Amino acid sequence: MTTFKPLDIRDISIITSMMQDFYAIDNYPIDIEVSKKLFQEFISDENLGKAFLICHSDEGRTSELVGYVILIYVFSFEYKGRIAFLDELYIKESYCGKGIGKQTIDFIKEQALNQNVKLIYLEVENHNQNAQKLYLANDFEVHNRKLLKHKLS
Repeated sequence: MTTFKPLDIRDISIITSMMQDFYAIDNYPIDIEVSKKLFQEFISDENLGKAFLICHSDEGRTSELVGYVILIYVFSFEYKGRIAFLDELYIKESYCGKGIGKQTIDFIKEQALNQNVKLIYLEVENHNQNAQKLYLANDFEVHNRKLLKHKLS
């Protein structure tokens, strides 16, 4: 059974530790102290989005922390209101393939509906075929636009 715990200030060290593991997969840089400060800001303003720890237990076993998911809110005139960006979804490798990803996607869709979100965007690395299969199997579509970025600082 998979459950989702809203991120709390007391959980910041736990989630940033998992972020290190997630970012290491693609050699992304991470500054843990900056991430901890960002989570304090993020948690204090529910208009920014929601973050959840993912817990899972197999038949009769104690629930274990297996990952996290972060949903960021944005306002869009094109989509006539609030949209969301599935900023991060991380499941520890030893728990992949157990249906936890699908359960997490279903949970995030439910959360988004409850927040009157019109659309969920996400990005996925080209090499991450398992994640692409998960999203496509759960009604996400390849967007016909290119995602560009401009770093200001």
